[in-house]
Amino acid sequence: MRRPSFNIGIEEEYQIIDPNTYELRSYITQLLEDRRTMKMTELELKPELHQSIVEIGTNVCSTAAEARAELIRLRRGVMTLAYKNNLRIASAGTHPFSHWNEQEITPMERYNGVRKDMAQLAQQLLIFGTHVHIGIEDPEFAIDCMKVARYFVPHVLCLTTSSPFWLGQDTGLKSYRSIIFSNFPRTGIPPIFNSRADFDQFVNVLVRTNCIPDATKIWWDIRPNQKYPTLEFRVCDACTRVDEAVCVAAIFQAICYKLWKMRRDNITFRIYQTELISENKWRAVRYGLDGKLLDLGKQEERPARELIRELLEWFIGDVVDELGCRKEVEYAYRILEEGSSADRQLAVYRQTGDLKAVVQHLIRETEEGVLEAQPAR
Repeated sequence: MRRPSFNIGIEEEYQIIDPNTYELRSYITQLLEDRRTMKMTELELKPELHQSIVEIGTNVCSTAAEARAELIRLRRGVMTLAYKNNLRIASAGTHPFSHWNEQEITPMERYNGVRKDMAQLAQQLLIFGTHVHIGIEDPEFAIDCMKVARYFVPHVLCLTTSSPFWLGQDTGLKSYRSIIFSNFPRTGIPPIFNSRADFDQFVNVLVRTNCIPDATKIWWDIRPNQKYPTLEFRVCDACTRVDEAVCVAAIFQAICYKLWKMRRDNITFRIYQTELISENKWRAVRYGLDGKLLDLGKQEERPARELIRELLEWFIGDVVDELGCRKEVEYAYRILEEGSSADRQLAVYRQTGDLKAVVQHLIRETEEGVLEAQPAR
C-alpha cells in the first residue's frame, strides 16, 4: 500500500465585529477589496454566505507545525485588515447575541443559489466552523477511513465546542452551531459506505434526481472532498485559540495515519451504526467535556474526558512522534483541564452577566499567539 501524504489544510470562518457595539458587521466586500495589500490570495481569504463572515484557508501543509505558522500568518493578515477598518475579528461557533435576520447575504451567485434552495434556513445559518482537510490520495482508503473515523467525531467536537449562546440566550448547549446546521439536509454523521463505488453511486443518484448539482452540497461531519484528494472533517465549531485549531488538525491527521497503518497491517476497527455515533454527537453538543460519551465497545457510558484521553493515549499515542505532532496533539490536555471555548465563555458570562464582555473575551483569545503587540483599543 502506498502511503498517503496526510497533508493538512485548515479553513476557518471568523466573525467580523464592530468594536463599538460588539455586534456582527457586514463588511466582507470591503475586506476582499483590501486583501491584496496583505498579499493574500483568493484562496486564502474568501467570502461566505453572510457578509459578516470572513473565511481563510491555509496552503497545503506537511506538518501540524507548518499549519500553525500558516494559521498565524492568515489570522494576523485578517486582523490587520480589520483593524485598518476599525473592526475586530472573533472566532467562535456562534455570535453571542447578533440576530441572523439583520445580516446581509453576500451578493454572489453561489450564495444566492443557497438562499434560493434553502429559503429562510440559509438566512438563519449564521454559524462559524473550523474545517480540516487531511490528504488521502487513495479514494478507496478515503472511504474506509471515513467509515471508521466517524466514531471519533464526537470526541473531537467536545474539544472544540464554542457556541453556547444564540440570539442573546444561554442555550444550555455547548455547540448550538451543530443544532443550527442540522436543519440543513445531508448533514451530521455520514452513513456507512463500503467502497468508493458505493459512495459514487449514492452521489450519482442525488445528482440524477436533481437533489444536488454535485458532491459539494453534501455537508456531513466527514466527507471526501469534491475538489481535492482529501478527507474533510467539518464537525468542529470555530476554534477560538489558534492552538486549539492546530491541535484538532493534528488529532485528525493522527487518526487517519493510525487507521492507514492498521489497514496496511490487516487490522480492523469495529464499525458502529450511524445512529449510535449520533447519540454520542448529541451528548457532545449538549454537554461537551462535562458530559458522558458512550463507549460503544463496552456498551457503557463514561466521562467524556476519559474517552478523549483514551483516544490521545491508546489510539493515536503511538503515531504522533512519527508525524512529529506530539506537541500539537498534547495541547488537548490543556483543553481538558481549562475547558473548551464554550466553557470559558460561560465562565465570563457568569462573572459579568454581560454578553458584550463575552465578545471582548473572544476577541482577546482569537488574537492570542497571533498579534504580538496588539493595537490600543
